[in-house]
Parts: sequence; C-alpha cells; structure tokens
Amino acid sequence: MSDTRQSSALREWRGHMGHPVTLAGLAAAGLVLALAGPFGTDGVALTTRLAYWPLLVVATYGAAALVNTTLAPVTRARPFWQDVVLTGLVAGAVVAIIVLAVNRAAFGIWPDRDDLPGFLGTLVAITLVVNAVVALGSRHGPTARDATGPPPILQRLPLDKRAPLVALSVEDHYVRIRTLKGEEMVLMRLADAMREVGDTPGAQVHRSHWVGFGQVRAARRDGDRALLTMAKGPEIPVSRANLPKIKEAGLLPR
Repeated sequence: MSDTRQSSALREWRGHMGHPVTLAGLAAAGLVLALAGPFGTDGVALTTRLAYWPLLVVATYGAAALVNTTLAPVTRARPFWQDVVLTGLVAGAVVAIIVLAVNRAAFGIWPDRDDLPGFLGTLVAITLVVNAVVALGSRHGPTARDATGPPPILQRLPLDKRAPLVALSVEDHYVRIRTLKGEEMVLMRLADAMREVGDTPGAQVHRSHWVGFGQVRAARRDGDRALLTMAKGPEIPVSRANLPKIKEAGLLPR
C-alpha cells in the first residue's frame, strides 16, 4: 500500500480501537474472563488474572483488528466467506503467537510438543469464529438509515472535514469520502460506506459513485448517460441504468 493508504488504514484502526464502544467491550470481556478464570487460570490469584486477561484481550483483539485492516485491500475483493476465512486464519496465527508469548512471560509455561497442535488449533478456531461473528454483525447489522443525527460515516473523517456529504467514490479498495470541507480516503467497501450515510438524500448513480442529491448543482445528458456537477470536486458520471434515479429526484427531465 502507498503511504496515504497505510496512514488511512492505521487511522481507521486507531479510531476503531479508541472508540468508546470498543473500549467498553474489551474492558467487559477482560473483567469477565478474569473473574471466570477459564483455560486453567482459575487456580491463579485473582489479582494476577485481573492483569493477565485484560492485557491478553486488548493485545489479541487489537492484533486481529490490525490484521483485518491491513489485509483488506486483498481480501475485500474476494467473496465474503473467503474474506472471513483468510483474515481469520492469519489473525488466528498472530493471536496464537501473542498468547504463547504472554503465557511464557507471565507464567513461564509453554505447551508440550504433543499439546501444542491442539492448543494452536483451538486459538485459531476461536479467532475464526470471532472474526466471522464480527464480520456478519458489521454486514447485516442495523443500517445507518435507522440512526438519527449526523451520518455515521462522518466519524471516519478528521474533525476539520466533517460537513454535508457531497459524494462517495471507489478507488481500488478505498472509498473517497467527499464533503463540503474536504475529502478523505477510507479503507472500506462502497456498499458499507453507503450504509453509513444516514438520512442523507442521495443514491448510487454509478458502480463507483454515490452522490448526495442536495449537493448536485447541475445535471446534463451525455449520450445515453449523464454528468452531475457537484458543489465540490469533479463531475460524477451517471450510468444509463441509474438515469431513472436522478430523474425521480428531479435532477433531469422525465
């Protein structure tokens, strides 16, 4: 990836890890595991478990999230199930290494040669399941149109660029989010981005573009297609199949 894409991916990862919902979920998971003492840790002092489990939860979840963000340009071009499996396997391998290292450092233990395959297999399987659940929840959860307030997609942008949405445009595996105050490249699918536009009136007018109807300043026919002049940025093409959408919006004569 280019430096711009790397910085965008890292910014997205930091934003996710620093989100209050993520932090609350990780804290709750760490506390529950510390109190329950699974995987043989029930015999360890509670104070040790209260340090061990939250650390392990944050480290493994953060590493898995970073793997997903880093591999997205490769996996998101594949069918959904391949995306989940590939990222889950790689994340599972990374999680296994972290768990082995933390266990070695905290307790001085290492699985026996006979137990190691089963131990690693369990960690990878758990990571695969968690990865699939998170991916399915993200894909099939409540849409942004059910939410109130500013479009959720604006939370992906720096504060100085948060403003009314102008357009969303696909570039490789990234979406260029354009507002009246600027634009930003974000690592995600166009379909996912469109689910985060909230109640902003607009539509997908091309396989690579979504536009906010309120930011269209002019529309003209171009053969069997159309071109939209936006309040900011370059013109947006409208494919022949999507002409009815802009006609229904009153942007072109019926």
